[in-house]
Amino acid sequence: MRQGLRLSLLILPALVIVLAVMAWPLAVLTGLSFSSPERGLQNYEWFFASNKNVTVLIRTFAISGWVTLVCLVCAYPYAYLLTAVTPRTRLILLMGVMVPFWISGTVRTLAWVVILQDSGVINTALQSIGLEKVKLIRTQLGVTIGMAQVLLPFAILPLYSVMKAIDLRLMRAARSLGAGPVWAFVSVYLPMSVPGIVAAASLVFILSLGFYITPALLGGPRSVMLSSLAQTQVSTLLDWGKGGAIGVILLASTFAVLALVAPFVRQRYRKGSRS
Repeated sequence: MRQGLRLSLLILPALVIVLAVMAWPLAVLTGLSFSSPERGLQNYEWFFASNKNVTVLIRTFAISGWVTLVCLVCAYPYAYLLTAVTPRTRLILLMGVMVPFWISGTVRTLAWVVILQDSGVINTALQSIGLEKVKLIRTQLGVTIGMAQVLLPFAILPLYSVMKAIDLRLMRAARSLGAGPVWAFVSVYLPMSVPGIVAAASLVFILSLGFYITPALLGGPRSVMLSSLAQTQVSTLLDWGKGGAIGVILLASTFAVLALVAPFVRQRYRKGSRS
């Protein structure tokens, strides 16, 4: 009992901070979504009755899905490389993953504004080889590129945490039994790395749903996401009820993603504990 009490006291400061900084404002915002300007579901009815709002909701999920896919495609080989190199090289590669955390997301996004603009580095390079300019800024493609770069470390680290526990000798054993390099990877290594893929995809997708700075700076009217829509309702129109409803819908979407992933994670955990 004394040990449990000590552990509870250690958790207490973090619990107080979470309740004060997150839980209480969230409860207030949820209450406003049902009570401002009057009690009822009118804010939610307004959201789903508007084709524009539903389009923004679908677009938010679509962009988040593309960002997740791009991050997985780029992060998987990088995480695999981390497990196959020498400790010194691994340290250098990990530093490359950690350095972006030390740079403001706004600064990185502004750098992408310079790179993706019509007179930026990419279009200048295309023109130098005789190709036409490509519209990248103020497009969903530009938003996807910027968000993927910001969120890539959140995909690499979960993948690496799982991959580093996989014994690479298993693939050599599969090849000694007659499997080719590709089939040995697909049949042995890839299934064992699935928990890392699920963790990375879930984390990146959930973070993408609430992104604001990058879509606001790189996107345009046709790439507005739910976070920007909520900011417009609260800061520009001063309509806290509708802004709160958008926030609750975004939160419910996050919980829905977690609910879909949780059974799979539990199943993989049970299999791992049995083995």
